[in-house]
Amino acid sequence: MVDIAAIGELLIDFTEAGRSAGGMRLFEQNPGGAPCNLLAAAARQGLSAAFIGKVGEDAQGRFLKRTLEKEGIDTRGLLLTGEAFTTLAFVSLGEGGEREFSFARKPGADTLLRRDEICREVAEHCRAFCFGSLSLTGEPSREATLEAAAMAKRAGAAVAFDPNYRPMLWGSREEAAGQIRRALPLADIVKLSEEEAGLATGADSPEQALRRLIEGGAAAAAVTLGERGALLMGRELEPLPVPAAPCPQPVDATGAGDCWFGSFLARLLGLGALQSPGREQLLEAGRWAAAAAALSVGRRGGMPSMPTIAEIEQLLGGAAR
Repeated sequence: MVDIAAIGELLIDFTEAGRSAGGMRLFEQNPGGAPCNLLAAAARQGLSAAFIGKVGEDAQGRFLKRTLEKEGIDTRGLLLTGEAFTTLAFVSLGEGGEREFSFARKPGADTLLRRDEICREVAEHCRAFCFGSLSLTGEPSREATLEAAAMAKRAGAAVAFDPNYRPMLWGSREEAAGQIRRALPLADIVKLSEEEAGLATGADSPEQALRRLIEGGAAAAAVTLGERGALLMGRELEPLPVPAAPCPQPVDATGAGDCWFGSFLARLLGLGALQSPGREQLLEAGRWAAAAAALSVGRRGGMPSMPTIAEIEQLLGGAAR
């Protein structure tokens, strides 16, 4: 039994890293993909983690498999294929570490995972199971993702969903909304950005989005608001604001939302409150996640930026003083 498992994309983020002597932009190879960023955050906080997905049988795919193993993430469910190359994302950084993505994924190996390739040992033996919407953008990965989440739910896992909406990977905003809303009934815990709140629920405000998610069956929901922190909600509760933690020198926001969600889930697991968290448990997990995300934004890359328990505790201790 692993603490937390995920299915979806594992890819290379080529992150902007200055200029060459000839003035050309340089890009740094960073391991990424929202589900695996989330798993890396949880693993660095002491949880056991496992991944289900597919990468290319190429240099990038082999690098990514080694990286997961180095992070302590179980790769029994990771397949390598010669059918397509590993997906690549080129990440341009703006002021304050904000990002612009361009994807090489037509198709990417991650989109080719089939239902019959799901590692049942992982999906049916985890305490929490996570997925996003990048694996819902096309077949066969869409049905594989939904089946794996349903499999985990039937086995008693809490299912967590973060849409992680990337417009350029969808045919239209309406298509994305339809597939995200199709997946929501599987989710016990949902994390949305402010932009995704309306897309996923049709709501006019984060507060209304939270209420719709809870009314739809979620045990807990969160809308992250960037520098304004986050709003959390559980059953029979009003929306709870949690402030953002300070990040004096933002460098790269890649993976910050994944870090937030992975840390939030890790804290709820540690509190024994994953299935039905109360007010104080949500607030504690939210503060913990905010500190982790602030540390992530101060570093480069997605997976490499995930903090340890000691670093999070140090930041929270300093804030308390």
